[in-house]
Amino acid sequence: MDKDKRKSMSMKLIIVSIVIVAIFAIYVYKQQNIKSINDDVAAVNSDFALKTETLDMEKLKSYGLPILIDFGADSCVPCKKMAPVLEKLNKKYQGKVIVKFVDVWKNPKLAEKFPVQLIPTQFFFNSDGSPLAQEANPPFDVIGYINQETQEQAFTVHQGGLTEEQLEAAFKEMGLKQQD
Repeated sequence: MDKDKRKSMSMKLIIVSIVIVAIFAIYVYKQQNIKSINDDVAAVNSDFALKTETLDMEKLKSYGLPILIDFGADSCVPCKKMAPVLEKLNKKYQGKVIVKFVDVWKNPKLAEKFPVQLIPTQFFFNSDGSPLAQEANPPFDVIGYINQETQEQAFTVHQGGLTEEQLEAAFKEMGLKQQD
């Protein structure tokens, strides 16, 4: 009887151990799955990918997020210096700020829709879709472009490279919602 009791107890212990390991494995799998889904949002939704060959401004504005569009080129030295900053910010602010990069040599038609005079050039749009106001006081010089027909500000532009800190300060001015 003692032998049977020990066998029964051993079986119960083995079954409980298997159940615990299975629950832990399912938990780990689900956590990795959630992280993978969050990490792949940009891949699934090209609107949040950094590099782009198309720009649907109305669609981008519909997200209600601040928008930064950087016009540059993979072969431009100041653009190359800024590229890691854009990549980092695009990743860091996924779902909070739309950060886009347009290579003007590969996609010249996109640059034709904007007053790009030199590269790199950045365009800033508030979370409501309007251009960042010149009075917003970003930590760098900006140029405002006025629509001749409406006499309203059409674009807010910076020409030249920017640092991560400067861009993050601009994001706050553009309506970046602070995390709780």
